[in-house]
Amino acid sequence: MDILRPTLIRIEGRVYRKNLIQEQAYQHEEEEDFCADPGDCADEPCDTFAVEETEKGFQCRVEVPSSLYKYIIGKKGETKKRLEAETRTSISIPKPGVEGEIVITGQHRSGVISARTRIDVLQDSFRKKQPFTHFLSFALNQPTIQEKFLQFKEEVLEKCSQDHGVSSSLFQNPAKLHLTLGTLVLLNEQEIQKACDLLQRCKEDFVDQITGGKPLTVEVAGVEYMNDDPAVMDVLYTKVHMKDGSDRLQVIADQLVEQFTASGLMLKEWDRVKLHATVMNTLFRKDPSAEERSNKMAGKSSFKERESFNGRNILKLFENFYFGEVQLDSVRLSQRFSSDASGYYLTSGQLTFS
Repeated sequence: MDILRPTLIRIEGRVYRKNLIQEQAYQHEEEEDFCADPGDCADEPCDTFAVEETEKGFQCRVEVPSSLYKYIIGKKGETKKRLEAETRTSISIPKPGVEGEIVITGQHRSGVISARTRIDVLQDSFRKKQPFTHFLSFALNQPTIQEKFLQFKEEVLEKCSQDHGVSSSLFQNPAKLHLTLGTLVLLNEQEIQKACDLLQRCKEDFVDQITGGKPLTVEVAGVEYMNDDPAVMDVLYTKVHMKDGSDRLQVIADQLVEQFTASGLMLKEWDRVKLHATVMNTLFRKDPSAEERSNKMAGKSSFKERESFNGRNILKLFENFYFGEVQLDSVRLSQRFSSDASGYYLTSGQLTFS
């Protein structure tokens, strides 16, 4: 790592330098350990966190999802012991599976701050290894769109089924057609509620002004592919754009991702949201419920196991296929690997335009 250009980590709206840490590999991720240089505390901020002065010294509380406790405890408790020894603090962690706060106590305020900072860096690091649980979406599964999608599927299979890898198992479930804005890792009910609250703030801060309290009329048309060679295709998607030619949908998508990224709930991958809806995906071949892996961590191994398909004829014959017009009236916080009564993903919260 270039010490002049260290990796930066955003936690709760603040940016920290990631110090070079010697990583140790263990057989199970529960046993991953944490090593830090003794001098790491020197440049850590001492006024960032709320630290309470008590009769016995100082105390700080931090909310950590219970599923991440194991990373802070470490193999046979080694990570916790090391943190306590190096920062001269005592760290109290709730029982496994019990949601609550980790409490850090110590004689010196700087030691408590140091322990808190290290715990934040730890949970941020291991959070990135978790598969995403939710995503912000626009539902595109209105009946007219589903009907045209099924027509597209029927015609593709009729005209291109002899092409390598093309089969009915590649197609999206029409009830789950959607446009993804970004993915989130929400590990408990408190984090889900935080995401729901942020959606409502976004509605008040900028969405209502952009939409005027009315649905957005968009057109779903044309197909494009993800990788470089159309003869070795993994994902085919349709494009989504405003019928009036404006960029309002793009602006809403980009600003939502910006707000969720700033809050620490989402990792930003691209400068702009790519407005698209997957119609064919080789991941569906083995798992019909799979979603497109849109983040960097998830799905790398899945790509290696994919059987690609030759999409040249599909592009030639259906490049401008018109899936229809749809009214978008809400952004949903959708739960991965789930279904509601309509067949779409369960909604944990939503932002409505009207």
